[in-house]
Amino acid sequence: MNAHATALIADDEPLLRDALRRQLGIVWPELEIVAEARNGREAVRLFDERHPDICFLDVHMPGLSGVGAANHIGRRAHLVFVTAYDHYAVQAFAQGALDYLLKPVERARLAETVSRLKERLQSSRPAINTEQLLQQLSEQLAKLQSGGGKSEALRWIRAQAGKTVRLIAIDDVDYLRSDAKYTIVAWRDGGKPADAVVRTPLKELLEQLDAEQFAQVHRSVVVNLRAISHVKRHDNETAEIHVRGRDDVLPVSRNHLHLFRQM
Repeated sequence: MNAHATALIADDEPLLRDALRRQLGIVWPELEIVAEARNGREAVRLFDERHPDICFLDVHMPGLSGVGAANHIGRRAHLVFVTAYDHYAVQAFAQGALDYLLKPVERARLAETVSRLKERLQSSRPAINTEQLLQQLSEQLAKLQSGGGKSEALRWIRAQAGKTVRLIAIDDVDYLRSDAKYTIVAWRDGGKPADAVVRTPLKELLEQLDAEQFAQVHRSVVVNLRAISHVKRHDNETAEIHVRGRDDVLPVSRNHLHLFRQM
């Protein structure tokens, strides 16, 4: 059955769908991608039309989430969740009942997933406990969306630079600055300073960052503490941060000066 296996890919970001399709073409050239969806509702419609053997579902999609789409699909297909958050890698995933891939998808990890999928396609239909596991995921997703739960720290940021969408590793980010409804991400591209724009408010990003690595130093600025070269204090109970390898100077407001008392 492996040679004729079919799959659906659902992700609201076209570049990430393309990237996953290309990687699958390398690690599983026999797999036929019969549908690509931009959101959960489209994934449900295309699944009902094409009946693929496997569904690669982004957890976070507008409208109906990947988990919501999976609830509709149930045990009619093998499910693989694709997510940017370790939070969703619950014990159920680790036990192998449901599979998951962390973005950006690594080829070695994808190859492991493909190997498991081939075994399952040969042996049986999808996991018996799928419904229970999906319920668990649904509850976690609802809790996060309502602000009642805290996900593990963000591992990467999806940012736009011109017409290019990049996946920026959190460790490569020097600082983030609010710009109206957007956020400017100052990061290192191969060690060189670069900037990109995120269509997510700074406040929303701050909630997902590791508090031990990132600190808000001004109402419009969050800095990677590891990127700081030095801090200069001013007489008016404010200060300025100098970023290693950059000419940028970041303001520290009175309310956040306590972070650098010992410096």
